[in-house]
Amino acid sequence: MGWKVVVDESRCEANAVCVGLAPEVFELPDDRDVARVLLDEPDDSLRARVESAVNNCPRAAIRIVDAPQ
Repeated sequence: MGWKVVVDESRCEANAVCVGLAPEVFELPDDRDVARVLLDEPDDSLRARVESAVNNCPRAAIRIVDAPQ
């Protein structure tokens, strides 16, 4: 099953917790005040790290969307 990572830019406050937990998937560009997703559809090997970023985001700005089968 495929999955996708989404950052709600209206909620994100650039706390960078996600960057610390999954730097392969998230970055905090110098020119923006929100996190950016580097890999919209990461490999399954990164799922646990992305789930940790979702669960630890102070603003609940990150979600995982599972693709329908």
